[in-house]
Amino acid sequence: MKKNSTRFKINGVQISKGERKKIQLEIASLFDYTTLSIPIEVIRGKEDGPVLFISAAIHGDEINGVEIIKRIRKKSVMNRMKGTLILVPVVNVFGFINKTRYLPDRRDLNRCFPGTSDGSLGSRLAKLFMSEIVSKCTHGIDLHTGAIHRSNLPQIRACLDDPETEKLAKYFGVPVVIDSKLRDGSLREAARKKKVKTLLFEGGEALRFEEGVIKSGVKGCLSVMREIGMIPKMTRAKVRESSKSVFISQGTYWVRAPHSGSFRLLKKMGSQVETGDPLALISDPFGDNIHTVYAKDAGIIIGMMSIPLVSQGDAMVHIATFRNKSKVKSEIDRHNELLG
Repeated sequence: MKKNSTRFKINGVQISKGERKKIQLEIASLFDYTTLSIPIEVIRGKEDGPVLFISAAIHGDEINGVEIIKRIRKKSVMNRMKGTLILVPVVNVFGFINKTRYLPDRRDLNRCFPGTSDGSLGSRLAKLFMSEIVSKCTHGIDLHTGAIHRSNLPQIRACLDDPETEKLAKYFGVPVVIDSKLRDGSLREAARKKKVKTLLFEGGEALRFEEGVIKSGVKGCLSVMREIGMIPKMTRAKVRESSKSVFISQGTYWVRAPHSGSFRLLKKMGSQVETGDPLALISDPFGDNIHTVYAKDAGIIIGMMSIPLVSQGDAMVHIATFRNKSKVKSEIDRHNELLG
């Protein structure tokens, strides 16, 4: 395992044990030669320990993670941290500035990893991120939201065929964990090849700060840091207060619109559904010619469209299946209650 070595550099800047420094990692220039840089903060403990990166806004409009990182860095427990924490609140600065998911050439940065030094803008950015951040780490947490006009229940996605990654997924503490296979060109795939254990947190929708999602992300990141030995363990009273059950989904599926129109949802995020349950009503502008959208299998709603306009075939409701969906629903309700 990579440790908190005495010499630690990012972009040529050395950060000593016990220091915290902000670094601007230059990536490219705009048409007018204005320089764009990835903002980074490195917090180093005085003692050896894991090296963890927490990144957000790889998709530039997925900004809940930006606020999660803002809050983590201000926690007083950072003063008692072991190891090294690398905070990257905005990876895709191009998309962030333009309030869009993509890079200027419409590429998805999360399909450009591990990247090359002479490829597309996305490929070059990915290469730089891998060499300056990921290759120096033992663990990683990548923060995401749903895409534009889609919202996700707070959840962890991870490749669970690796036992240590599965443990990390459970440590995070959100009730729903999805066994999500690696995608070509994704940060998770590239990190795994570097033997960096990485989780993907999903919660909320693009271009929004959502308090419940943010609190869930902050709590989960700190829980992972606690369990891998970066920050002190909780007292027994705190453990009892925040004890949680985590459930791994058996699978997921999207329910798609059988007809175009505007719709009214009949269920909420986190709802328990049975096979054949009506999920939404699609109708014409007068409320006539109604088409009912049904659940194919029993499960829990983990994602849904947030704009009430659909074309035939659009993905409307994302459902995860579980062995005991009633227990999952109870834990989701409890999780939400604890977060206030």
